[in-house]
Amino acid sequence: MDIQAILKQMTLAEKAALCTGASAWTTTPIERLGVPEMVVSDGPHGVRRVPDVTQMGMESLPATCFPTASCLASTWDVDLIRALGEALAEECIALNVDVLLGPGANMKRSPLGGRNFEYFSEDPYLAGELAANYINGIQSKGVGTSLKHYAANNQEFQRFSISAEVDERTLREIYLPAFEKAVKEAQPWTVMCAYNKVNGTFASEHDYLLNKIL
Repeated sequence: MDIQAILKQMTLAEKAALCTGASAWTTTPIERLGVPEMVVSDGPHGVRRVPDVTQMGMESLPATCFPTASCLASTWDVDLIRALGEALAEECIALNVDVLLGPGANMKRSPLGGRNFEYFSEDPYLAGELAANYINGIQSKGVGTSLKHYAANNQEFQRFSISAEVDERTLREIYLPAFEKAVKEAQPWTVMCAYNKVNGTFASEHDYLLNKIL
């Protein structure tokens, strides 16, 4: 599939539809160009089984719960984490899921972080190494991943509006290396933007983070 050729043929409306999605869990197909619908699903430690793609999944169906990232990181076992990724991919295939929304490579800045269980470590090297193996395990089976939450999403309280004020050195030494390692070593299909702002600009429209660094 020649992605650039397809993009050149798409109308502005089709591009917008592709970016916004058809539902919470599906992309909009562009049938005339042979672009299929894609199904995405949470999450890092098990496939969220939603009863309907129009629902956010707060009342999801029973599903397999794998060890959380914090538990996995405690093993320091990259082979085990890769094998877990392969098992997650097999569940995705059985449930017709194209992209699993994980892993999370954010730093555990505070022990009070509301999603610390989803993140590997407070150490950038360890988090990046484990995230890369997790991604490689999943994608070895033809299922995509979404490395998240890029960047500086280190608390849940007011994360839709808060601005993480981070200087360049701190970004480069603490908050970005895990993402860099995972991208370079595993090439995830997608990278999920964080909801928060970084130095006053929303991560999802942050030119420096998205275009200059990523």
